[in-house]
Amino acid sequence: MDLFFKSLQTAKLDNVFNPWFCHDVENDIDSDSPAIRLSQLKQYMLERKNAKYLLVGEALGYQGGHFTGIAMTSERILLGKMRHKSITPGHVFSGIEPRRTSMPSVKKDGFTEPTATIVWERLITSGFDMRDFILWNALPWHPYKPEKGILSNRTPSQNEFEKGKPVMLALLQSVNVSKVIAVGEKSRIQLGEMGIDASMVRHPANGGAPKFREQIIQVIKNKG
Repeated sequence: MDLFFKSLQTAKLDNVFNPWFCHDVENDIDSDSPAIRLSQLKQYMLERKNAKYLLVGEALGYQGGHFTGIAMTSERILLGKMRHKSITPGHVFSGIEPRRTSMPSVKKDGFTEPTATIVWERLITSGFDMRDFILWNALPWHPYKPEKGILSNRTPSQNEFEKGKPVMLALLQSVNVSKVIAVGEKSRIQLGEMGIDASMVRHPANGGAPKFREQIIQVIKNKG
């Protein structure tokens, strides 16, 4: 796992934010925020040593991992504000106290990410053990639109995806999952280029939530 965490430091890309080693000077609570995010990712991974499934999205988003350090996971999930969706902080990790890293003045209750909510809620309410799942992205960092600022998302370039491949390979060397599931076509393409055999489900964004909810259960249960 040391190689995996080391690989997260390596990319130096324009208009791409590294939440574990870079300080978002506009929106972070303080300069300790990157260390908090790294600590939360390490605890999340520590509690998933025996995970069975790796779900791979496209890229980190500003409403999710940018401030939590964990892919497809929002601050509101960590802060216990998504209990009405059956999601608790303990589903993410329990060994340390969850913390937000965005300033309350930016988003009072912390950021929420629709994709994160849909993924966690579907798996939890279907009765799965969330320690069996690692959520990750083909591009592990957060790409943003320079004209809109760091609180925006954009599709990664192929060059950026290439920079993320060593991280993915280091992750797969560090865990022993039995199934890799691409969340969306872009993720499936990147995994295929690395020679990784992955099932695919519809990405929840842009009206894809119903298909995602149906397909993720089918794939996990080997029915599709």
